[in-house]
Amino acid sequence: MISEPSIDWSDTVAAAWRRHRRGLRAIRRLDPVQWQDLQGIDRQQQALARNTERFLSGQPANNALLWGARGTGKSSLIKALLNRYAGNGLRMIEVDKDDLVNLPEIVDDICEQPYRFVIYCDDLSFEAGESSYKALKSVLEGSLELPPENVRVYATSNRRHLMPEFMADNLASGMRGGELHPNEAIEEQVSLADRFGLQLSFYAFSQEVYLQAVDALFHEVADREQLHREAIRFALGRGVRNGRAAQQFYRQFAGESFSSGATRPGK
Repeated sequence: MISEPSIDWSDTVAAAWRRHRRGLRAIRRLDPVQWQDLQGIDRQQQALARNTERFLSGQPANNALLWGARGTGKSSLIKALLNRYAGNGLRMIEVDKDDLVNLPEIVDDICEQPYRFVIYCDDLSFEAGESSYKALKSVLEGSLELPPENVRVYATSNRRHLMPEFMADNLASGMRGGELHPNEAIEEQVSLADRFGLQLSFYAFSQEVYLQAVDALFHEVADREQLHREAIRFALGRGVRNGRAAQQFYRQFAGESFSSGATRPGK
C-alpha cells in the first residue's frame, strides 16, 4: 500500500514515485525549461502538443514514445510540456523503470482525480529476461479493466522498440505458406512499443541546428563567428552535436568574451 500522505494536486503539478517510501513525493523544484527554449525539434513539439491538447480536452489521445539519439531534447520536451500546460490541468508523475511494478497502484490512486495525468518514464528500456514491462503494458492498453481516461504514458528511450534486438531473433524467423512469420522474440519486442500510438523520432543535430541552439543560449554575444568557432570546437571534442552539448558549452563558457581578439575559451 502507498504509505505517503496523499498529494494535493490542486497545489502540486508534479510528483515522483519513491520506492523506499512506497509513495509519491511532490516535486517542488521543477526544471524551468520553456517551450520556446527548445531548438531543432519543431515537428516533434507540434505533434506532442496536439496530442496533449486533445488529452486535456477529453478527446481521444495516444500514449507517446519519444525515441532516438541521446541529448536531442526528448526529456527537455516532456519537462517543457508540463511547464506549458500545467495551468490547463496537466499533472505529471515520474516513475523509474525499476518501479513500474508499482504502476497499477499509482494509477489506482489518481484515476478519480479531476486532473489529467501523464506518467513520465525517462530513458526507458528493458534487457533480456526483465519482466517489469508487463505492468506497463496493462496501463497502456488495460487488461480486464480498461485503462483510466485521465492517464497517459509518455516515455523517452534511445531504443525504438524499448527492448534489445539480437541477430539470432531475426535468423529464427521463417517462411510458412509464402508468408514471413517473425520469431516470437521479435513479436515480444515490437508489441510493447506498438502500444504507444504516438512515436516521435529524434536524430543528431546538423551543425546548423546545433549553432542555432548555441545562439539561443548566448543572447548577448556580438561576435557570432567567434562564438560559432568555439562551439564547433567544443562539439568536436565531445564527438557529438546535440542540445545537451549546446547546454554544456553554455555552462562552461557563459560570460566569456568572444571578441575576435580575445583569448579563446579552453586555452
